[in-house]
Amino acid sequence: MLIDRKELDERLRGAARAWLDEALAEAAHAAAHPGSGTGNPPWELRFASAGRHCGLEYADSVRALLLVEARAGLSAVTRLYEQGTAAERRAVLLTLHRLDLGPAALPLVEDALRTNDPRLVAAAVGPYGATHLDAHGWRHAVLKCLFIEVPVDTVDRLGDRAHGDAELARMLGDFAAERTAAGRAVPDGLRTVLALTAPAPAPTEES
Repeated sequence: MLIDRKELDERLRGAARAWLDEALAEAAHAAAHPGSGTGNPPWELRFASAGRHCGLEYADSVRALLLVEARAGLSAVTRLYEQGTAAERRAVLLTLHRLDLGPAALPLVEDALRTNDPRLVAAAVGPYGATHLDAHGWRHAVLKCLFIEVPVDTVDRLGDRAHGDAELARMLGDFAAERTAAGRAVPDGLRTVLALTAPAPAPTEES
């Protein structure tokens, strides 16, 4: 879970807080002076080293703050994702909904969903994926979560998007049948999602 700047300041020690202050100042400078300088802006180097300076448990939150402070555009988030480690990619995915990108960063989500890394898949089905994946892509994202055992409660807006989705219900039924035929257990999460696909009961006329 991402935490905000105030909470980070309370948890980080002096050297780490000072590093974060400098990193965010560099990000803010890049946002205020887009296109200045040559090469990648310094805050992108800070993005990569966040875990080393602030601790792995806070790295996602620090990287998210950097992306937001820098007002990172599509080219920056794509570069950081494509060149980054799995942890850095996860941070990009977790922050996409906080950036003014519209659906343009959807290829990053789709790339994450093609992996078998539970951390990336879980991040890909967060708020940005819930907003921008089309019905076909979102259904397959849910199935991917079930297939690699990502808890379905990580899927943002699951109830809203699954409600009354007969095609998703059919796909879940097929998936369960394949698992049963292969002698494999059906994930508990499948039953949870399947229950959500049921349409609302029709209103009854009062006598």
